[in-house]
Amino acid sequence: MMQHAYRRHIAYTGSVLALGSLLMLAGCNKATEPQPADENELITTVTLRFTEQGTTNTQAFTFQDKDGDGGAAPTRFDSVTLTANKSYSLTVEVLDESKTPTDNITNEIKDKQDEHLFVYTATPGTLLAYTYGDKDSRNFPIGLAGTATTGSAGTGLLNVRLRHQPPINGVAVKNGTVTPGSDDVNLNFPLTVR
Repeated sequence: MMQHAYRRHIAYTGSVLALGSLLMLAGCNKATEPQPADENELITTVTLRFTEQGTTNTQAFTFQDKDGDGGAAPTRFDSVTLTANKSYSLTVEVLDESKTPTDNITNEIKDKQDEHLFVYTATPGTLLAYTYGDKDSRNFPIGLAGTATTGSAGTGLLNVRLRHQPPINGVAVKNGTVTPGSDDVNLNFPLTVR
């Protein structure tokens, strides 16, 4: 009788230990899985505003695709036309016009500036150079405001990219380069400098 009770106690203890081990393993597996990153923003409209320095002359150039990627063709895709050998203050506004009311994504980028980076690249590079005018809390560039300096006359492209660089497993990945993250926006504006 005593042996039978002892066997039941061992079997019960073994079951409890096995269950505890399974729970620990399940907990460990969850801890090593990467946390899902923030989703990319839906951006339907991008407006670049160039203000010639020393003046109040502002030109706005817009890309607009109200149904987002993959649907109908963009309804607006302006060509950027600037004057040679000038400096411009450049600001950018991004919207999600698929919603009512329109969602101003610019405000979200300001709020999450440690997770976003605009990159402006002219091809050929002699057409335009960009200098960042804003920094995030870790002293990395953002690109919501800066200076665009044109070179000699010519035609090409102005690539505007918004990189979404959220933390991975709570660790910041934004490092001031284009490498981490994914594109929220990647547009090639036709560029004329004259």
